[in-house]
Amino acid sequence: MKKFLFRSIIVLIALPSLALILSNFIINRSTKNRTFNTTLEIPKNKVGLVLGTSKRLVSGAPNPYYTNRIRATIALYNAKKIEFVLVSGDNGSIYYNEPNSFKKDLIKGGIPSEKIFLDYAGFRTLDSMVRAKVIFGLDSVTIISQEFHNERAIYIAQKKELKAIGFNAKDIEGKNGFKVHFREYFARVKVFIDLLFNTQPKFFGDKILIQ
Repeated sequence: MKKFLFRSIIVLIALPSLALILSNFIINRSTKNRTFNTTLEIPKNKVGLVLGTSKRLVSGAPNPYYTNRIRATIALYNAKKIEFVLVSGDNGSIYYNEPNSFKKDLIKGGIPSEKIFLDYAGFRTLDSMVRAKVIFGLDSVTIISQEFHNERAIYIAQKKELKAIGFNAKDIEGKNGFKVHFREYFARVKVFIDLLFNTQPKFFGDKILIQ
């Protein structure tokens, strides 16, 4: 009985660990050479898809992930490596609207309003990828986020028949960066669960032509 309990405990510990390791390995391997750090090396795409995040942290301080994605998007547009920007993020309430916040700051950065399209139903990375293809009619896209997020997004895009590359916004180091990277391991496991059960976006809606 004791041996059975011991083996059961080992299995319960080993399986989640194996899932974390395998998920990370598969996504890293599948997206190798699909992300870029400079505007000089990245191929041109019609649309850059910037993945939303909150403008401020819980403390009220500016969110560096947000700030760096804004900078990366502006750099990519100014380098003429994208013609349009699609902002995909959470618009869960009248008090929280990621796409509108991004749009305002992108306009301040010099990108014309008419070049920016908003996806208000990008509640998750999976939603953003599927909607980019189904709602906005994209066959290829440049995803703009931090490298670890780009890799996961590209992998999902590949599975949803959307050709994608990533432009890496500057990442965050230190305590805050560690927390986000730690959560990313579990987010990658969730990718495979969603694919297994063919999870769909929360909303679809009418098609929007980007031109």
